[in-house]
Amino acid sequence: MRRYTLAGVPLFVGILAAVIFIGANTTANHKACFAFEVASGVVAASRGTDASVEELRKGKDFLQTPVYSEEEDARILKLFEGLRVADICDAMDQVGLRNVGVMSPEIHPAWKDPVELRHRFVGIAVTVRYVPSNLPVLGSVSAEEFDKWMSEWYQKLSPEPFVPLIRPGTVLVIDDADRADVGTIGSNNILGWKKRGCVAVVTDATARDIDEIALEKVPLYFRRPGRGVRPGRNLIESVNRPVEVGGVLVRPGDVVAGDSDGVIVVPREFAEQVASYARKTLETDKAARRRLYETLGIPEDVSVK
Repeated sequence: MRRYTLAGVPLFVGILAAVIFIGANTTANHKACFAFEVASGVVAASRGTDASVEELRKGKDFLQTPVYSEEEDARILKLFEGLRVADICDAMDQVGLRNVGVMSPEIHPAWKDPVELRHRFVGIAVTVRYVPSNLPVLGSVSAEEFDKWMSEWYQKLSPEPFVPLIRPGTVLVIDDADRADVGTIGSNNILGWKKRGCVAVVTDATARDIDEIALEKVPLYFRRPGRGVRPGRNLIESVNRPVEVGGVLVRPGDVVAGDSDGVIVVPREFAEQVASYARKTLETDKAARRRLYETLGIPEDVSVK
């Protein structure tokens, strides 16, 4: 029988040695990977310990809430002063955030000012989340009993704990029970928020008193009108946590802007870079349109000044 050799070593011996070598290395690699995973917490996280399981069972937030000072917010807002949604959208493309932060066009201004453009806004997000109620409600009762029930619901189940967070430049972003036909936002409380410095309110749900809000000239962007009050319809779930509104992630401290083109959200980490490019876009557009206005004999308006 012919014997095959490789460098003087019988071929079957070489193959056997290679198999043993590969097996040993594979085992060593698995052990190394396992050790790395244990060191990095991957195995612990995937398998879970009694402590982590109990922590998860109680509920756990994974996205942290950044905290910015009023001075930091004011500095960022100065960079975005006068910028349009279109300018910001172009700048988001420039930094690689194409189609990021652009809310559904269903989230639209409740009123528009075509002359002074006072429905436009830019501000810093304070977020709120209300969820649909699953609690029983009262039947037909006396006016006194009904008023007492309403008051208790407002105070304990669906209050406005976010109000102390409102400061100059705040945009209140409310993730609400969009099918509850609830007017969480109305002509009275929106004025109270404005008094504290709120520049606009954005919600993926409803609001009521739309005529009065239009007269008050507080920018409101919403999905549709809602008629009912909060008691019996929604519950406060969280304040200043990440929310989804109009199909977009909104975190406390993000920059939010709105005009007739809709609403856009800029992640805070990209705010300065976005504002810089958006400013160039706006100034270029204004200069070009001013020349066209002059050629066509159109008086200058606020959009080109």
